[in-house]
Amino acid sequence: MRSRHAIVDRRVLSAAPIMMKLRHSALSIPAGPVWLDALLAHSPDAAGLILIAQNAVGNHRDSREAHFAHRLQEAGFATLLFDLLTHYEESRDPDTRFNTPLLGQRIRAIFEWLGHQPPFAALPVGLVASGTGCGAAIRAIAHQPDVVSALICRGGRPGLAGISPLRLVPCPTRLIVGARDDGLPNIRQAYDLMTCAKDWQSIAGTDDYFREPGALDDAATLSTEWFHRHLVRPAAAAAS
Repeated sequence: MRSRHAIVDRRVLSAAPIMMKLRHSALSIPAGPVWLDALLAHSPDAAGLILIAQNAVGNHRDSREAHFAHRLQEAGFATLLFDLLTHYEESRDPDTRFNTPLLGQRIRAIFEWLGHQPPFAALPVGLVASGTGCGAAIRAIAHQPDVVSALICRGGRPGLAGISPLRLVPCPTRLIVGARDDGLPNIRQAYDLMTCAKDWQSIAGTDDYFREPGALDDAATLSTEWFHRHLVRPAAAAAS
């Protein structure tokens, strides 16, 4: 097991953008009895596909998660930004966002949908989650370990996944936390339970929402670095 720990100074890390011509497609993806809204940004020359689980609903083009997705696109990745909740649940049943088993099933539904999309068959897949979505992502990966090649938990509450799923995650996982996050002890406990190759990055001067100027960009840069390191297109696919 390889484990790294780092503290990132409060600064914006820069990287040269990669110019790709992206096609954007609004989607509705089935997840049991509901449909999840999503926005796909794809290019044939993408280095990989990053799934981004959004705990809110909509705003796929101008939200903070959309900005995060744009940074990943600048780094050469296709992205699928998808909602974990429906419009009804967000307005009438907000407790759904804390139902980690249910949200994990919805991420697995995204995996199933992805398996039926031939254009993405050769692309390595990464996953980004935050908030309660971190626990859901870990549960989904523990159940289907062959889909995701690398995971980013941005703040969030990975401990909601439970002890067994945390230990079963096989893919390289980076936790990016705010140094002022009140939940750090719980995140650290979950991190210590993970047996995969893992990495801890703490961004100074921000909390779990990464609202301070530049904090979300720093988290995006740390994410793209992790994905460039661990998402490798299969040799046969790269040669075709």
